[in-house]
Amino acid sequence: MSETALPKDEPQIAPEAPYQQPPSAPAKKSGGGNGLAIIALLLAAAGLAAAGWGVWQVRTLTAGHQQQSRVLEGLSTQAMTLENNERQLSADLAQLPDANELEERRRLVAQLQGDQQRLSQRLETVLGASRKDWRLAEAEHLLRLASLRLSALQDVTSAKALVQGADEILREQDDPQAFAAREQLTRSLASLEGTAQPDRTGLFLQLAALREQTVQLTALAPEFETSGTAVRAAASDTQSRWREWWAKISSFFRVDFNPDDNIRPLLAGQGLNQVRLALSLALEQAQWAALNGQGKVYTQALDDARSILLAGFNQDNVQSHGMIEQITRLKAQPVSVTTPDLDASLDAVQAYLQRRHTPVEGLQSTPAQQPGAGESTP
Repeated sequence: MSETALPKDEPQIAPEAPYQQPPSAPAKKSGGGNGLAIIALLLAAAGLAAAGWGVWQVRTLTAGHQQQSRVLEGLSTQAMTLENNERQLSADLAQLPDANELEERRRLVAQLQGDQQRLSQRLETVLGASRKDWRLAEAEHLLRLASLRLSALQDVTSAKALVQGADEILREQDDPQAFAAREQLTRSLASLEGTAQPDRTGLFLQLAALREQTVQLTALAPEFETSGTAVRAAASDTQSRWREWWAKISSFFRVDFNPDDNIRPLLAGQGLNQVRLALSLALEQAQWAALNGQGKVYTQALDDARSILLAGFNQDNVQSHGMIEQITRLKAQPVSVTTPDLDASLDAVQAYLQRRHTPVEGLQSTPAQQPGAGESTP
């Protein structure tokens, strides 16, 4: 600031010596002062820049030192961790067996794996044979059930399904030795196919419907019909007293010298209930016989029901006449059938099982004798 003010004061000093300086001299002195000022400013700016750069360098170096210190701390931590891991690995390695022991263990593991594989193969073989034996035993059981249902219930449909199941099991075996058994099963199936299955359920329901009709049975009162001459005489009679007397007397009783044989005494009260009960019991017995395939019992029960209807009701009774016709139609339906014998098929399957088990027993007895022979040789 003081240097820049000097050129302003020089015009006041110039009049004291006007004769010594030319007119251009003051301009040169002012230019040199400005240059010095500019140089001083540049030097000051350079000093400030140098000072700022130095401060920045100091801060940068400080931050770098701090970062390097943190990195060194992390490296020291990692080094400690690695050292601990190395100690742990050394301890683990110290606990490991030596090379000979490792080789022995590897050999034992290989031997154990081989034994396990051989054992699994033997187990699969045994289980495979056991499954086949179970299936063959199931086929034999199915044949026994079929024979039982034929003998006890005469159920041809169920027996046919059971025999087909047994034949399917033998087919799954894929064994040539089962040819004879399958041939016998095929014959039994052909016999069952030719046997008709009676509709026992339908017969049972029809008899149940007849039993329901027994409750609605009513006795039909006999009607007296006079000859045509008597009717005309009564019509020609003009006397009202005689007509009234005749009508009153005829309402109490009638006399017929030519009665019809079909007239039955009128059932009423307890007698009618007894007839209904006897008829219901006969039909119920017929139902039981139809379900169990008892042909003789079924026929006898229907005959008893028909006899009860004929003895207790007139032929002119529409209800009893309809029930008699239904009973006659149901009597013609077959209840029992002649079922084929499955003993031959069962014997054939049992013979096949015996032939199949005989070689297995021979093979099982041979290895059992080998250890004994080996023990006797030492």
